[in-house]
Amino acid sequence: MTGTRLDADRRSRDLDRLGARVDVLVVGGGVTGAGVALDAASRGLSVLLCERADLAAGTSRWSSKLVHGGLRYLAHGEVGLARESARERAVLMGVTAPHLVAPLPFCVPDAAGRDVAAVAGLGGVLGDAVRTSVRGGRGSLPRARRVDADQVAAWLPAVRPGGGGVAFWDGQLVDDARLVVALARTAAGYGAAVLTGATVVGVAGRTATVEVDGRRVDVEAGVVVNAAGVWSAGLDDGIRLVPSRGSHLVVRSARLGDPTAALTVPLPGSRSRYVFALPQDTGLVFVGITDEPVEGPVPDDDPQPSPAEVDQLLGTVNRVLADPLTPADVVGAYAGLRPLVLPASAGTGPGDATADLSRKHLLHRSGSVLTVVGGKLTTYRAMAEETVDAVVAHLGRGATRSVTARLPLVGAAPRRVLDRVAAPARLVARYGTEAPAVLALGTEPVAPGRPETVGELRFAVAAEGARTVADLLDRRTRIGLVPADRTAAVPAAASALT
Repeated sequence: MTGTRLDADRRSRDLDRLGARVDVLVVGGGVTGAGVALDAASRGLSVLLCERADLAAGTSRWSSKLVHGGLRYLAHGEVGLARESARERAVLMGVTAPHLVAPLPFCVPDAAGRDVAAVAGLGGVLGDAVRTSVRGGRGSLPRARRVDADQVAAWLPAVRPGGGGVAFWDGQLVDDARLVVALARTAAGYGAAVLTGATVVGVAGRTATVEVDGRRVDVEAGVVVNAAGVWSAGLDDGIRLVPSRGSHLVVRSARLGDPTAALTVPLPGSRSRYVFALPQDTGLVFVGITDEPVEGPVPDDDPQPSPAEVDQLLGTVNRVLADPLTPADVVGAYAGLRPLVLPASAGTGPGDATADLSRKHLLHRSGSVLTVVGGKLTTYRAMAEETVDAVVAHLGRGATRSVTARLPLVGAAPRRVLDRVAAPARLVARYGTEAPAVLALGTEPVAPGRPETVGELRFAVAAEGARTVADLLDRRTRIGLVPADRTAAVPAAASALT
């Protein structure tokens, strides 16, 4: 690979290349777009990725930070989708980004109901069967099992005492936005031009008009890949999407006794949907997730949870807590819009349930635009592979087989190597083998009570394409998830940009 640093010099060179013909123009810098850029560049195609805001500025940073094996898909009879999820989880944990993904126990306590725990246990067994049926899945996670009251109390101190529970394991992503940044940087290492603040304002034939830094440039592309997520209809009006809002609440970990497992409570009236309280290594817990249809035009601003969603999330987890959470315990909240694909036979009325729509992705061609939309963060690589297969077939050049299932991202290494990296474990979990370089740039915390350091901010500017305070606090780090912490960190972020 060539250089993977997305610094000011690299941006200047990529801007100079703007206007030259490329094989693939990728529109959208989320996980799907970055995945497509990497797959295409690693097959020898010339690639330009244009993102109107910043890497992971949209839905890709608002997930539950999970790389999951698709237990919910099994509940809907979508075995193929569950196997794909389990396979891609194994690729991420074993090859692509083992530093970013770690096993996390999920516990359904008996306090939620013994019958509920029994159903969850059966789901865990089925999930294990799917996991062991895919390459790399066997041995990647512990098996589902029943746990006693002492184990539940050790994992989940805030749960009402008494009774055991059922545990199953899945993959936890330390940060979804960091995965996107790693994908984009690895793509750059294979020669892709990566431009943020670059808006594709229109496509006519094989020519796309890009607006960047106050000027407009026409770019000729063999194929334009539309990976704009919920905003994809702006370039392809032939697709039918129903955005679904997934919301999370942010609470301090200490308020729940510093849990080390994901508290898992079924949504009342459902046996396939759960609310999770997911512990983070930043002293926070994310409580989610909802699944609410969104009507009307897709907003450009960041979506926010509705009061009803806040009540639903708190009410569900409070069913099993000894000391219920209150709105005063919520120190932050976030929401993202899933680009769910609407089947041709489905209705579009406000009463249609997005929770029952498939998470399968769609590949749709309209003229010179190839749209890839839908799917899940976990399966981004498979979506990208299928997309670039279609690109290669259309262009008649480029490697016919993807190599990304065997391609480590920047910073990735086998676990035995990561364990020897001379840096704090928290940095290794985010930067992998690059953690010593981050450590060398400074260890001072950027806000009281937060673990993030000035070295992380400086590295984001020097190597990760960060150009604004928002890039630093809301995406390269996630300090912005707690507004009060974000305010305290603004001076350090501003200093890192100078």
